[in-house]
Amino acid sequence: MRKPQDQQLIGESPSFLEVLERVSRVAPLNRPVLVIGERGTGKELIASRLHFLSGRWDYPLIKMNCAALAESLLETELFGHEAGSFTGAAKRRFGRFELANKGSLFLDELSSTSSGVQEKILRVIEYGEFERVGGSETIRTNVRIIGATNEDLPTLAQQGKFRADLLDRLAFDVITLPPLRERPGDIMHLANHFAIKMAGELGQDVFNGFSDQAQNALLNYPWPGNVRELKNVVERAVYTCQDHDEAIVEIIFDPFDSPWRPLSESARKAAAEPKLPSEPYDFKQSIQDEEVARIKNAMAQCRFNQKKTAEFLGMTYHQLRGYLRKYELTETDE
Repeated sequence: MRKPQDQQLIGESPSFLEVLERVSRVAPLNRPVLVIGERGTGKELIASRLHFLSGRWDYPLIKMNCAALAESLLETELFGHEAGSFTGAAKRRFGRFELANKGSLFLDELSSTSSGVQEKILRVIEYGEFERVGGSETIRTNVRIIGATNEDLPTLAQQGKFRADLLDRLAFDVITLPPLRERPGDIMHLANHFAIKMAGELGQDVFNGFSDQAQNALLNYPWPGNVRELKNVVERAVYTCQDHDEAIVEIIFDPFDSPWRPLSESARKAAAEPKLPSEPYDFKQSIQDEEVARIKNAMAQCRFNQKKTAEFLGMTYHQLRGYLRKYELTETDE
């Protein structure tokens, strides 16, 4: 069993601290809780905190990803089955609801469950009982359900894709996690934490921090994968840094980025076709915007070394300087 101190919930932003305060308030109550958030925001960590701050902390915290299995397998995983209930069921098997008795059951990707499974979950919440697959014996269980999803459950309920009665019972309290882009003050706290751990894993005595350039890159990235993506990016940066005595300079956000990356047939066709506006536009301005974007990208790729940038763009150093002055980009000088 994972202990509370093993959970890494790091942050000082007001939105994040508000979430932690709300978790602390609802954790002692024996009521279902929904944890909503984008992928990588830490829903499982919040579920663990809810469990370990509750009176159930000394009993099991059982976790189940509902999207990982087909409906028939998911039903047996949740509720168990009797021997001979289907081909291959040689003996009785306990489900997650039995294993989590007196503790908590974390159901991730709850929105992916079928209406039949949802109905059985609702019965457990309302009456604390269920039957194993292929059985008739009523099993009693005392489980606190913590559900999680990155979907908009009220909209799914309106569309008939999620049971409204189950949503009503699960939503005693709904904790919505802020995405990392809404927590800019936490980005470097998290980055340094992950970097120090990775440096230790690699046997480095000291982590020398991030350069200003690297910090700016981390702070200006939108983080669609949130904290999980930040962790991967930072660990990759520490791993790929050749000089461990210097601060990290290079940040690789997309490890697949390569001039030799294979493209799908549709992507190749799309790349080959010129993309023109569907409405009248300012041709000169569009050309200028394109030149500015290409120069900025080249400067960043060449770490703002103007001589290397000129070589990269196939022009002389003085030609590049001319473009920088023309577009007032000289503030990118080293």
